[in-house]
Amino acid sequence: MNLVENLEYNTEREKLIIPEYGRHFQKMVDHAISIEDREERNKVAQAIISVMGNIQPHLRDVPDFQHKLWDQLFIMSDFKLDVDSPFPITSKEMLQQRPEPLGYPQNFPKYRFYGNNIKRMIDVAVEWDKGDMRDGLEYAIANHMKKCYLNWNKDTVDDTVIFKHLYELSDGQIDLAKEGENLTDSGQFLKNRVAKNPRSTTGKKSQRSNNRGKKRY
Repeated sequence: MNLVENLEYNTEREKLIIPEYGRHFQKMVDHAISIEDREERNKVAQAIISVMGNIQPHLRDVPDFQHKLWDQLFIMSDFKLDVDSPFPITSKEMLQQRPEPLGYPQNFPKYRFYGNNIKRMIDVAVEWDKGDMRDGLEYAIANHMKKCYLNWNKDTVDDTVIFKHLYELSDGQIDLAKEGENLTDSGQFLKNRVAKNPRSTTGKKSQRSNNRGKKRY
């Protein structure tokens, strides 16, 4: 009866800082903190690092693997472990520091079907000097815009619509309508789209023919 009353439940224990290593590791780290002799404390810390490395052998070839282990050791000690580390000790404040917010990619709600890469290509094109290279790039961008339009909108589209969108997205710096350009025919894009996604009619026919001779229960 006394044994049952003295059982230690996880809900009554302190929360593990890095649960992946388990409670025994946490006790080893807590023991290392309590050692008064610095030389002995360093030896225990080295032993703990060695065992931590043995537990994760698949990470031995990862760059800065040892540095990561030492960081984890200090984290598990709540940065109370005073030992000689072969690597710079990461401060608690640095670990708790929030990263800078990432810049969200610019979206154009009116023309989402073109994607953000089209806008990046247009921005590059307007920075190029006028000439054959830029003309070719502008024509390629317009053709790709037409292809994107057909994929997500309709089966046909007039070139003037693409030229208008390109003029708007380039802030008026690319005007292919003024130059009288003609883009690839819509039928060619649709033909390529069908060729990439053929309907498996032959497979269905062969499957039906194979099932004819089978007995049904």
